[in-house]
Amino acid sequence: VVPGETALAFYKAKNPTDKPIVGISTYNVIPFEAGQYFNKIQCFCFEEQWLNPQEEVDMPVFFYIDPEFVEDPKMAKVDLITLSYTFFEAKEGQKLPLPGYQ
Repeated sequence: VVPGETALAFYKAKNPTDKPIVGISTYNVIPFEAGQYFNKIQCFCFEEQWLNPQEEVDMPVFFYIDPEFVEDPKMAKVDLITLSYTFFEAKEGQKLPLPGYQ
């Protein structure tokens, strides 16, 4: 991905059970310091996802790396940024805290 240009990636999720589930996702950016430059425009993680029994879906995330990334001397040796997700079943009424806020 070229900093400043948008990109589209897909993550695969499968409901291996025999009952429908509603799932939510949390994300992680590695290295941690690069997270401030990672900007999601649209993401499946912004909303709960419904998966039917045995359903497998591709879930999109539309993003860009802030062009200031290349100007940051702390990022000079960073040539790989990994975005990962943890997808788990939501509990009724459960709200996820926003990162960095209590």
